[in-house]
Amino acid sequence: MKMSFRAKRLERQNQRLAQASKLNLVALMDIFTILVFFLMVNQSEVKVLQSNKDISLPRSVSEQLPTEKVMLTITGNGILVQGKPVWQGDWQQDSSLWLPQLTQALTAELNYLASRAGALDETQQAVGRPLTILGDAATPYGLLRQLMAICAATEYRDLSLAVEALAPAKPEVP
Repeated sequence: MKMSFRAKRLERQNQRLAQASKLNLVALMDIFTILVFFLMVNQSEVKVLQSNKDISLPRSVSEQLPTEKVMLTITGNGILVQGKPVWQGDWQQDSSLWLPQLTQALTAELNYLASRAGALDETQQAVGRPLTILGDAATPYGLLRQLMAICAATEYRDLSLAVEALAPAKPEVP
């Protein structure tokens, strides 16, 4: 039997609609490209210092973001520079026993890092090389002061202390 014109048209339409729709990858690639650029631009807003699990940093409101500097970490039983153990010992003993060894080891490591970084220009000579100290909140002030003096003697005078940032207090509205 011969199909009517209407039946033929409906059959063609059903065949056309029965085909699987194709995924438009061009639009999908555009979305992912925009997402990648967005993430790359916004990733640089957050700075996180590598910290040791054993160290609980003091809490403070910090207005400056950390920058890439030499990291001096004070642990419960030693000193790390850039993650490399420089000295290990007991802080509880008399400082006359461990201070000369600490001074010699830390001075040697900081001088080595300074020689690898190159000479300071005129503007940096006044300020010194940058260094960040990560120390536990319970680190004795005397030890921190001695470490800062050792660092200052080796051209590392631009010292920063790492803290755990707290949200600044919101001003009260009357």
